[in-house]
Amino acid sequence: MAGGMAIQADTKDYGGKITMFVLMTCLVAATGGLIFGYDLGISGGVTSMDVFLKKFFPSVYKKMQDDTGRTNQYCKFDSQVLTSFTSSLYIAALVASFCASVTTRIFGRKVSMVVGGIIFLIGSVLNGAAENVAMLILGRILLGVGVGYANQSVPVYLSEMAPAKLRGALNMGFQLAITIGILVANLVNYGTAKIKGGYGWRVSLALAAVPAIIMTVGAVFLPDTPNSLLERGHQEKAKRMLQKIRGNEEVEEEFQDLIEASEAAKKIEHPWRNILQPRYRPQLTMSIMIPFFQQFTGINVIMFYAPVLFKTIGFGDDASLMSAVISGLVNMFATFVSIGTVDRVGRRMLFLEGGIQMLICQILVGVILGMKFGVEGVGSMTKSSSYLVLFLICAYVSAFAWSWGPLGWLVPSEIFPLEIRSAGQAINVSVNMFCTFVIAQLFLSMLCHMKFGLFFFFGGFVLIMTIFIFFFLPETKNVPIEEMNNIWKKHWFWGKYIPDDAVIGVHHTSMKVSNY
Repeated sequence: MAGGMAIQADTKDYGGKITMFVLMTCLVAATGGLIFGYDLGISGGVTSMDVFLKKFFPSVYKKMQDDTGRTNQYCKFDSQVLTSFTSSLYIAALVASFCASVTTRIFGRKVSMVVGGIIFLIGSVLNGAAENVAMLILGRILLGVGVGYANQSVPVYLSEMAPAKLRGALNMGFQLAITIGILVANLVNYGTAKIKGGYGWRVSLALAAVPAIIMTVGAVFLPDTPNSLLERGHQEKAKRMLQKIRGNEEVEEEFQDLIEASEAAKKIEHPWRNILQPRYRPQLTMSIMIPFFQQFTGINVIMFYAPVLFKTIGFGDDASLMSAVISGLVNMFATFVSIGTVDRVGRRMLFLEGGIQMLICQILVGVILGMKFGVEGVGSMTKSSSYLVLFLICAYVSAFAWSWGPLGWLVPSEIFPLEIRSAGQAINVSVNMFCTFVIAQLFLSMLCHMKFGLFFFFGGFVLIMTIFIFFFLPETKNVPIEEMNNIWKKHWFWGKYIPDDAVIGVHHTSMKVSNY
């Protein structure tokens, strides 16, 4: 029963229209993903620019200029100082997510977005003006604080504003914005690398101010969600906002369920302590395991270091940056596949298909690199082999972009009861950022020591996480977030943790089990 069965809830349909107001507010909120995406894309391109390496990381630059053929191709970029430039952002985002949790709960989701945008803007200015490594890393830390605030508040905002039947597609606007940010960053790097005078890297880093301004200004004009208004005691405002976003005056049933959830939330004085209770075990587990597995797919090996990776395996400077642009385009367009299917085929199906496709691609890339460079890392790639690696990486990126990329943010943001929602999302972001930090800090060293086996290493995690989803994640499509406990209650494993009084609207709801 456990593996082959999916639990579905005959949950209430509150009705209401898909209003332009909701679409526009979700679109504006989703731009918070731009700052994260731009940063993911920009750092790898900048660290492959000779002028940037020569100024800040001369030891790496010296190894890159060694064309004797005796240098280990896997180890040319192995520098802990260089990886600290990339990874410092993510440890800062980890810490900031906990501060953002308090801000989000007390002052609302939009305030967290504004704070995050302003701090990210300051960091981008500091990076663009950097004269030494200390300035670079300080700027990255401020960028990290901004990312921590945005990633904590935006997915929650989107899940609360969207109607259940479109929650998946609208929430994925955040992931789409991330992919757009990555693509724009890759295009910017490709252009600035050609600037005469050696200051192209400054332009790349400083232009992070643009998505920061877009998010900050947009967030100022966003309305608060009904859930957030109720959480802060504004009951009448919450009802008017619910009527506005549903395009319907008759919202009493949904509003009463929101009130019920809010009243349950207010009884919880210590969400950080309460999230450890057995009744929240499935949500806590998912808020840890999903972001952990999302990062250990190995995707950030591609996103952070795509130009570096392509350069390492034989592409020239311009070719490596253009290859990163190609993978960025694939990443963006594949996200539309997920947007169009997530609320029809469901979360589980996309998770499982994406995992299988990523695993196949990683195994093949590892085999090709092993055949061409061996364990010594000495050798070269033919043009046909390089193009095959590029194709496999694009196939891998596309699988991630319609599965673990967007779903890694969507599913955790939609499963938490209101009383632990801010704490749960903070855990989700902090685990994500910690794992991102680990990958960013260790990848180049791991590539140097594990060689082509690194792709098998991440492939092993992809296999494990696909099995985990098959057995332990119930289908959450079309389920109102206030009724999410219903599906956990009926799950073969998690049901024993959910008490009867945790199922909101149980007298309205019946459950059924169906074969996949």
